[in-house]
Amino acid sequence: MTDTAPRPDTGPALPDRPSLEGLEEKWDGVWSEQQLYAFDQDTTRDQVFSVDTPPPTASGSLHIGHVFGYSQADMIVRYQRMRGKNVFYPLGWDDNGLPTERRAQNYYGVRCDPSLPYDPDFTPPQEGGSNKSSKAANQLPVSRRNFIELCERLTTLDEKSFEEVFRTLGLSVDWNHSYQTIDAASRATSQRAFLENLEQGQAYQAEAPTMWDVTYRTAVAQAEQEDRERDGAYHRIGFTRIDGTGETVFIETTRPELLPACVALVAHPEDERYQELFGSTVTSPLFGVEVPVMAHPLAQMDKGAGIAMICTFGDANDVTWWRELELPTRSVVGRDGRFLPETPWITTADGRASYSELVGLTVFSAQKRVVEMLTASGDLVGEPEKISHPVKFYENGDKPLEFVTSRQWYLTNGGRDTSEGGLRDELIARGSELTWHPAYMESRYRNWVEGLTGDWLISRQRFYGVPFPLWYAVGADGETDYDTVLTPPVESLPIDPTIDVPAGYEESQRNRPGGFVADPDILDTWATSSLSPQLAGGWNADAASDGLFSTVYPMDLRPQGHDIIRTWLFSTIVRSHLQQDSLPWKHASINGWILDPDRKKMSKSKGNVVTPIGLLHQHGSDGVRYWAGRARQGVDTAFDEGQMKIGRRLAIKILNASKFALGFGTAPADPSGRLAADPSAVTDPLDRALLANLARVVDQATAAFEEMDYARSLEVAEPFFWAFCDDYIELVKERAHGNGPAGDAGAASARAALAITLEVLLRLFAPVIVFATEEVWSWWRGGSVHTQAWPVAEPLREAAAGQDESLLDSVARAAVSVRRIKSDAKVSQKTPILQVKLVAPQTSLGHLEAASADLTALGRIERFELVAGEGEDILAEDVELGEPPVKQPRNQG
Repeated sequence: MTDTAPRPDTGPALPDRPSLEGLEEKWDGVWSEQQLYAFDQDTTRDQVFSVDTPPPTASGSLHIGHVFGYSQADMIVRYQRMRGKNVFYPLGWDDNGLPTERRAQNYYGVRCDPSLPYDPDFTPPQEGGSNKSSKAANQLPVSRRNFIELCERLTTLDEKSFEEVFRTLGLSVDWNHSYQTIDAASRATSQRAFLENLEQGQAYQAEAPTMWDVTYRTAVAQAEQEDRERDGAYHRIGFTRIDGTGETVFIETTRPELLPACVALVAHPEDERYQELFGSTVTSPLFGVEVPVMAHPLAQMDKGAGIAMICTFGDANDVTWWRELELPTRSVVGRDGRFLPETPWITTADGRASYSELVGLTVFSAQKRVVEMLTASGDLVGEPEKISHPVKFYENGDKPLEFVTSRQWYLTNGGRDTSEGGLRDELIARGSELTWHPAYMESRYRNWVEGLTGDWLISRQRFYGVPFPLWYAVGADGETDYDTVLTPPVESLPIDPTIDVPAGYEESQRNRPGGFVADPDILDTWATSSLSPQLAGGWNADAASDGLFSTVYPMDLRPQGHDIIRTWLFSTIVRSHLQQDSLPWKHASINGWILDPDRKKMSKSKGNVVTPIGLLHQHGSDGVRYWAGRARQGVDTAFDEGQMKIGRRLAIKILNASKFALGFGTAPADPSGRLAADPSAVTDPLDRALLANLARVVDQATAAFEEMDYARSLEVAEPFFWAFCDDYIELVKERAHGNGPAGDAGAASARAALAITLEVLLRLFAPVIVFATEEVWSWWRGGSVHTQAWPVAEPLREAAAGQDESLLDSVARAAVSVRRIKSDAKVSQKTPILQVKLVAPQTSLGHLEAASADLTALGRIERFELVAGEGEDILAEDVELGEPPVKQPRNQG
């Protein structure tokens, strides 16, 4: 902790007019120069509080949801620092991924074509983007390496603007320990982790049906998918039995365009309607392909006709049926979302003619044409029944996902291991080991793990990301041998297989018979960011970094939104479980979404986000942080500028009330250094009652922060502060100036209580109201408020000397009654009260007697009488007002 002594001058250096303007820039500069939040690596693990901070996607601009979540995490961090912890609080940048690629394409007017050679002198056709540059036809093709360089250039610009926002917000991160998910260190860490997973059998490749985004032409993992409600229709279509009866078997489907991909019909084995059909065959309409009728318990008897066509592939049920019934693969939709030209299983002339009309069409257009053909042939019965149903989309995509058969890399995540005590159970157990804030968020994690249907698909068919560090041998016949995987030595990482050459080969053998080919894919961006504790802690980078990793891992805290429990939180637990056989952190603090006025989540994709920098300038960073600090963990919160305005008023009040309180004069310092002023000077009952109340507030705020409940801490500190300003300061200001019967002793008591209370309040508010508290601290104390010890209650109780804390409430209520006399009479508060009778509960009479001097000074009361009443209220009766003071004319000179 830094110096807590008073300033070396004779008293507080109070400004003429305290203001919030300019505090962010002023104090960020001071903190940066002093390296106030730098992590001290000369430490032990038990001294450290380490945070696995969300690395924001460095693409475009931050929105108010970022400010909301990061502010809440920072409040927890600042509290831990004040509790004496050596805080490791880095911030990373999530550079790679589809959003960055798309932004680079639009910004520079280019698109990646891996077949093109690298141009070292390439200059993009534009910078800044335009309406035309978002269309592929208007984008200039560039080599993969040129495209990656442009992505890197753009993320550097975005990261600078992000850092400016975070500094303005007052995040106490250690900028010396920032990282990027695409830099050399991150690529090496990510590739090394994958190679270890491969060696241990946790990573594997398979050719199988994969959810595919036809726009981005990449595979999509289960965690990246979302359901969107879309209009559709059930089409009743007839298949013809070929057993000589000529009967028609009707199915109902929302995907008539997949008729040429049909491989079977399926019904429930207990469905009486189809018992005689099981084992027979039928012919598909239009295309004349014979398919079997089979039984499977996944078929729903009460859905549609109770019998469904299995196509390869329309949905996840098709994949299950195809796998378990060992059916053939008949793919008709290509990676571009258009119908493929080759369908060798369609053998009739009429069938081939029908299919020829679909070749090259999109799924949407093909469906329309198939319905037209079925209508003309009479195989479509009745009008399609319109419905609305959930359809799978990539979370950043615009078109429904399709199943495409492709070769991909997978990482085990418990999705296929459902055996008792297997990986799925182990990961569920990890979730129960983690301390969740709020606790009910664990159920979201558990539900996700229990609902997994497959392993984690980690390969992506994109360009800007961490390459798979792999090559494959090519046989003498020119065929790629995917079973012969060539890997680099760990010490050579990071590598790019499209540039680097495997051991034992030469560049001339690339893509040649008897040579090698590079794996063209990149790792899913989550496969790198899921290693954020390892990236931030320097896992396995070098000897020095290994020392850092051992002092910060497992980390203490993961703060994040509840929407990425299934992606980032789960995937990080998977990686740490596989890599380190441990949880990655001890606590998870989950923040909610920010909702727009229509109660919808704010997101870039919905176009309803608010950018933060204008709000930070308008309401001050302290005002915006206050809004975030008032929100409960895990609870979705409405975007509310009204709360920001309240926060700004609170920050201004801290400045003004502090100047007012410090203006009474200095109090003798506490010789023990535990409090701002000597507690032995606090002798007045009202002052002691104030400290007794403050001790309770400190206990409650501390208990809240120990549970990482910043909102509850603010909830108990704020009302005390307003009562301190509105009631206590007004009551004691005459005594603090040395006026009244108590004389110097009364003044010393009031000044000591003011100094002690103000210092404690500044520390209580410091995690939330970071700039105003630092400003006030600098007026009269050494060092920074943010490196002081968090206040403790015991010295306050000792100074209160057993005084009943309810005395303060009694006197405050009496003060309200006295003020109301003049407010109701519409006269100045400076108007004297010649006489008044205060009727109060018996329990309050002693309190009011003890503070009678302060009450009479507040109300300018000449005579008052205390009378016991029957109720709990404190009432003013038999009031006689004096003459209001004469207003003095303003000095016109």
